Amino acid sequence: MMAASRAAAAASRAGCCRAPAAAAAAAASASSSAASTGGGGVGNGRAAPTSPATLGRRAAGPPPPPPLWLCRHAKGFGSSSSSSSTAKRAPKPAAPTTTAPAAAPAARTPGRAPPVAPGRVSPRRPVPAGIGRPPYADTGKLPPLNRNLELHDAQGVARMRAAGRLAAAVLDRAAELVVPGATTEEVDAALHAMIVAAGAYPSPLNYGGFPKSVCTSVNDVICHGIPDDRALLRGDIVNVDVTVFLDGHHGDTSRMFFAGGEAAAPPEARALCAATKRALDAAIAVCAPGVPYARIGDAISDVADAHGYGVVKDFIGHGVGRVFHAAPQVLHYRNREPGRMQLGSTFTIEPMLVESKDLRSRFWKDGWTATTVDGSLSAQYEHTLLVVEGGVEVLTKSLRS
Repeated sequence: MMAASRAAAAASRAGCCRAPAAAAAAAASASSSAASTGGGGVGNGRAAPTSPATLGRRAAGPPPPPPLWLCRHAKGFGSSSSSSSTAKRAPKPAAPTTTAPAAAPAARTPGRAPPVAPGRVSPRRPVPAGIGRPPYADTGKLPPLNRNLELHDAQGVARMRAAGRLAAAVLDRAAELVVPGATTEEVDAALHAMIVAAGAYPSPLNYGGFPKSVCTSVNDVICHGIPDDRALLRGDIVNVDVTVFLDGHHGDTSRMFFAGGEAAAPPEARALCAATKRALDAAIAVCAPGVPYARIGDAISDVADAHGYGVVKDFIGHGVGRVFHAAPQVLHYRNREPGRMQLGSTFTIEPMLVESKDLRSRFWKDGWTATTVDGSLSAQYEHTLLVVEGGVEVLTKSLRS
């Protein structure tokens, strides 16, 4: 939802973070991280430590900005051991590009498609007056890191369920919009309209200056892609990440879609997406009151290892409720981090699996878009969960399933 060490992420206070133990390692290895490329557009990236994108970014030179809500090794908490970054002021969101993109074919070229390139980004969409907004909506600033675990009372649970249902409905709508020839800008426009029509605020909008209402991550983009005017090609795989703020509570979820239908995607893309979904389901299955959060990383890694995929360490799951990103930090890979699930708490699990064993992230100049360093495909699925007696309740389950 979303590549710095835990320490680094904590320092940057970004929405998504990197793995905890990686903070120190991150700072030490920053110079060897992959360099950022590209301009503002469809990918996911980081901004300087004070911006969501800076948190946990892997790039050579000055440390990238903290990650957004998708969460790097700890959405807003830290970074991963495989990458490094130090806290610093995140740059202002890049201005929309002015060069018109070259005409694109209607379908992906057989074989590995070239990495996604940035397109033009339109101005931020307005939200009607009267709709409740999170604290950062008007300022564009990243909220202070919230390390408190929120335990919901009956009213809080009801509001979390409502926010989760709306987020799920919006994501179901996205399934109808991800088609060849459509742009992610058009997807964002339609989903923004649906969210505000329901009386909710699109949580990503202006979070640390993020310019759009949802994230759209295509092919090699790992997370935090900014919707733009690039036309989707038949066979593209697209992650749409939706978070809504309704009655003072956030509901966060994401899913993979296939432009042109699942059959249009290459076999390797379908296999990656299926394994990522299985990894999320396996992680959800181990959750219950008193269970260590570390069990989540074991469950995801078991599935990834069985299929030969890598688990991205730069972004993590997080607590979500009245605050967009809070405790706990949920690592998707094997770890020994302390902490056990508590009854009445809510958090996200959002594994990102990649074809490559090179788990480093490359960030675009927009400070948000994070991609694989070698152009290999990436996939992600996410749900918001409520810990209940005997297990968890999936608050963002598709209304069509």
